[in-house]
Amino acid sequence: MKITNNMHAPVVLDIAGTTLTKADRKRLKNPLTGGLILFARNWESRLQLTELTSQIKKLRPDMLICVDHEGGRVQRFRTDGFTALPAMRVLGEMWMKDPLTATDAATAAGHVLAAELRACGVDLSFTPVLDLDHGGSNVIGDRAFHRDARVATLLAKSLMHGLLRAGMGNCGKHFPGHGFVKADSHTAVPVDKRSLKVILADDAKPYEWLSTSLSAVMPAHVVYPKVDSHPAGFSPRWLKEILRGQMGFTGAIFSDDLSMEGARHLEGGTLTYAEAASVALNAGCDMVLLCNQSVDGGQAVDALLADLQQAAVAGHWHADPDSEQRRHALLPLLPPMPWDDLMHDPIYQRALERLP
Repeated sequence: MKITNNMHAPVVLDIAGTTLTKADRKRLKNPLTGGLILFARNWESRLQLTELTSQIKKLRPDMLICVDHEGGRVQRFRTDGFTALPAMRVLGEMWMKDPLTATDAATAAGHVLAAELRACGVDLSFTPVLDLDHGGSNVIGDRAFHRDARVATLLAKSLMHGLLRAGMGNCGKHFPGHGFVKADSHTAVPVDKRSLKVILADDAKPYEWLSTSLSAVMPAHVVYPKVDSHPAGFSPRWLKEILRGQMGFTGAIFSDDLSMEGARHLEGGTLTYAEAASVALNAGCDMVLLCNQSVDGGQAVDALLADLQQAAVAGHWHADPDSEQRRHALLPLLPPMPWDDLMHDPIYQRALERLP
């Protein structure tokens, strides 16, 4: 198939190593591929990362290069000049002592995070975490800013301001909230039995308050049985009715990783990756992630691309006509500042000084 600007490219995949293989290039050229997510295994040095992202962009200039780079324990690149960023809870603790200094520190963290990634050719980090710290979730824990939705919202907005100053969008996660459940959706199917009214009044509030600020949202692989039997990322009720309809969100929606345990136990059974992707796309996701499936040869990635194409032809999923525009809107508008120039940039240097 020929790649065209209006063709929906919903798949975000990964690669196994630090350079592109022949198989990687073929997958990246697939017209269904619209994004690439990087992990620590794809990192050796700034030079290597910059060369890798440059090769990807030469192959596909429209490829959205992403990473989970939040700060704290979720930071993929930590050496060779990258700044060790604080966990978001640190900013929440600062807020309790001095709210305005905390918001400035959050903006500084966002700016440093985005400027360093962009200098190496990365387009988007899946941040900020908007989950509330209810105290029982190990997988969220100190990744959350605070228990109070108001504090979390203002610190997230400040962080997003810093991202924006460095030319990067944002992705709030995990809608409508992963912080209340104890189970980890990587290894289980968490269930949050609270009512819709309670969730909307608390955990989901940041998404309403940031509806005009968020570039993208990632739903949780959590089931909220009083709202829908499907996890939020596979639920038209959550994504189309509540997030888009009720809250007015207009940005991109990414599924969380389809290989996670919480992603595929749908429709009364265990789905293939392509079947789960079809359900997510029909539910309202613009992009679907499949992570860590390239490391053993990538057969699962190839199967997803082939089966998803067949499913589209068979009419099992239908592209939202606005999805591709939303994906393109996440690509940076301005060229990145090279690393050596960044080291002498007064805005970046001031941001470093303001980090907690």
